[in-house]
Amino acid sequence: MRRRLTLLVAATMCLALLAFVVPLALLLRTVAQDRATTTAGADAQSLVPLVGTADPVSLRTSVEHMAADSRAPLTVFLADGSVLGTRAPRTSAVRLAALAGVSRTVERPDGREIVVAVLGRPDGTAVIRAFVPAAELTRGVARAWLVLAGLGVALLLLGLLVADRLSRALVSPITELSTVSYRLARADLTARARPDGPPELREVAGALNHLADRIQELLREEREQVADLSHRLRAPLTSLRLEAESLAGPDAARIGARVDAMERAVTGLISQARHRREPDAHAVCEATSAVRERVAFWTVLAEDTGRAVTLDITADGTASGTAGGTASGTAGGTASGTAGGTADGTAGGTLPVGVPSDELAAAVDALLGNVFAHTPDGTAFSVTLAPRAGGGAVLTVADDGPGLSTDLVQRGASLGGSTGLGLDIARRVARSSGGRMDLSTGPDGGARVTLELGPPASPTVLP
Repeated sequence: MRRRLTLLVAATMCLALLAFVVPLALLLRTVAQDRATTTAGADAQSLVPLVGTADPVSLRTSVEHMAADSRAPLTVFLADGSVLGTRAPRTSAVRLAALAGVSRTVERPDGREIVVAVLGRPDGTAVIRAFVPAAELTRGVARAWLVLAGLGVALLLLGLLVADRLSRALVSPITELSTVSYRLARADLTARARPDGPPELREVAGALNHLADRIQELLREEREQVADLSHRLRAPLTSLRLEAESLAGPDAARIGARVDAMERAVTGLISQARHRREPDAHAVCEATSAVRERVAFWTVLAEDTGRAVTLDITADGTASGTAGGTASGTAGGTASGTAGGTADGTAGGTLPVGVPSDELAAAVDALLGNVFAHTPDGTAFSVTLAPRAGGGAVLTVADDGPGLSTDLVQRGASLGGSTGLGLDIARRVARSSGGRMDLSTGPDGGARVTLELGPPASPTVLP
């Protein structure tokens, strides 16, 4: 925009200067020609009294003296054929003036000729001829044109400088508004525009600041609402804890531990909702331990629903996990056979990824939760974690169920009785690390979800 404004001013000034300079240049040339012609004509007229009254000897002396001092060649043609002053041929204009007794100015290719007829001499009509060469007619014109062109260029540069300053004063507030809008788009809600520039731009800056304030207010209300909704879960959790404490046997401890984990998750959700946390560009966690922990958590439910669980973790090219235990039984949830379900292997290498450990755990929970929610009891599933080319890790969750429904792909939309947010949580976790999520169908027709998790942005320092 700044360049366009400058070009517009330059074009306008060029047209204005052409409309002013060209006529002025032509006028200067005309003035120079008229000046030279007037000077030569005055010299010729000054000889008229002398030619009409002086004797031949004094006339010759006077004419030769004036011809030597004059810029234009002066010649006197007498009726007897004598030529005084500057030698010149008797032109047609001279002959016409002698015959008709008239004075005139004649344009010639090489200059301008001025003839003056002098009547009353005893020997007949004499003619005074003054000739102005073309060089004399344009003397000083080139220098005047150069001065005029220099003045035009100086005015043009001055206009461009003023236009640049004005366009900068106009474009600078627009650039600042654009910067503030981009900062708001990157979730920097503290960005504010400084009202500056023309009144229209100041009004736009005020509207943008009002929009930012309104966004902050709406987000604050939404976080409070989420925190309030999360806080409502405490009552049923407390009731569930009391029910668990009334149980006896090993199930009581296991259910109590699960209730404690759920209560910690609710507490973390309330804290995260009330205190908004900016994305951490240097987030890092060790993927193998996080995945191993979450699979161990879900394996208990897999045992209860008769599902076979397979965990395969490969870190730094070293297989650190094998197929876990298989659980078989009726769809009613009675497990028999080899229970366990968690991978058992050596803690070989590590797989650092660029996401916080709690977000990775939430992504794994979302994927495994979809398996339990959208596949019938007894459906086997597998979890695979392997290094990613270029750093990071690749997490794959596959099941032997009926496959993914298209309604699971859209955020907040689900036909299976869920919230429809699970896959979106996993997708956002993958994208925040510089990776992506792919949905496909396994060899047996089941669903396969692959998360590519990018490496940490900074040198890995695992906690």
